[in-house]
Amino acid sequence: MPRHKEPAPPIRLRAARMVDIDAGMLVEPGDVLVHDGRILEISPALVPDGTVEMHLGDVTLLPGLMDMEVNLLMGGPDHESPLVAVQDDPAVKLLRAVANCRRTLRSGFTTVRNLGLFVQTGGLLLDVALMKAVDRGWIDGPRIVPAGHAITPTGGHLEPTMFQALGPHVLPLTVDEGVADGVDQIRRAVRYQIKYGAKLIKVCASGGIMSHTGPAGAQQYSTDELAAVVDEAHRAGLRVAAHAHGDAGIRNAIDVGIDCIEHGSLMSDDTMQLMIDRGTFLVPTTYLADGMDVSRAPAELQAKAAEVFPQAKRTVSAAIERGVRIACGTDAPAIPHGRNAKELMALVDRGMTPIQALRAATTVAAELIDVTDRGRLLPGQLADVIAVEGDPLSDIGATERVRFVMKGGAVFRDELPTS
Repeated sequence: MPRHKEPAPPIRLRAARMVDIDAGMLVEPGDVLVHDGRILEISPALVPDGTVEMHLGDVTLLPGLMDMEVNLLMGGPDHESPLVAVQDDPAVKLLRAVANCRRTLRSGFTTVRNLGLFVQTGGLLLDVALMKAVDRGWIDGPRIVPAGHAITPTGGHLEPTMFQALGPHVLPLTVDEGVADGVDQIRRAVRYQIKYGAKLIKVCASGGIMSHTGPAGAQQYSTDELAAVVDEAHRAGLRVAAHAHGDAGIRNAIDVGIDCIEHGSLMSDDTMQLMIDRGTFLVPTTYLADGMDVSRAPAELQAKAAEVFPQAKRTVSAAIERGVRIACGTDAPAIPHGRNAKELMALVDRGMTPIQALRAATTVAAELIDVTDRGRLLPGQLADVIAVEGDPLSDIGATERVRFVMKGGAVFRDELPTS
């Protein structure tokens, strides 16, 4: 006979204060009643019998933060972690991801987009498997929105044989793994990702900085090919994110209906206005320009970084000033997993106010992934709640001082005294 499992009691989180994301203000005290995985009430006058009280002390409650560009299957806690896409087999990559999932969640990021595998897997969508393992409670990690394999042309950015500058036929890749040329192959590649569980599609619209693909800004897919990606994804109800540094590639991606631009480093003012007019999101991954260690990269790639990163910083500042819809994304492990809050600090450095940066990692990110059940501390929202030391509205660096993490009503980090 199966054992009867008693329902978990309600939990009341009590702290010195909490952030009202919509109003952009602190509310004192922070008082959140949680039950059955969701927020039941804010500042409740009465609580149910049996409620567990958690007194967290002099901290600030925030909704769980969101990172819209990570690759959990690569890297680790520092730049010493191997980043070679062609050396680990799928089993090793998944085991690596287990550690990265836990690290990311404990840093206060409760939802992420895993934005495009670029590894040989025999057609397995490893990030979809990771999503299932987290959702089923087998491992600790953030909620994952997986893209499956990035769609890229032969020799394009995120095509691993080009990324590692391998010789011909050293590592054969298939359309199932996202390497697709021409409209017909692209349609098949997108359909394959969707069939096996991708929740959005990632496409490489331009070259990259850390790959041997020529200029970072060069458009790699034709406009017709980009349109095919969008057509297939949108008919299935999925959004499309485009890796794009160069202005022409960004503009063409926006024109064909791509929903989100990743990086956008060399974007013109006119293209920014087009993004605003079309409602296209930008995930600028701007901390890369400050914190990415390129010292071990080949000289060619170091030179590209030296050219593009300063321009990228100016572009983000201009986009903030103009009012482009910006969501938080780190491109971890280009910066180490678990240091995701560095992106919020960089956004403030580029011109955002702290509340704008917090919205980039909460309400704007929720809009980007088309959900309404997270990003705020309100009744009915998922019980994704974190606590940080200090006041993040005056010091965005407080988001690095995470002391408590709850996801779906379960506590995954608690370094504060309770009574």
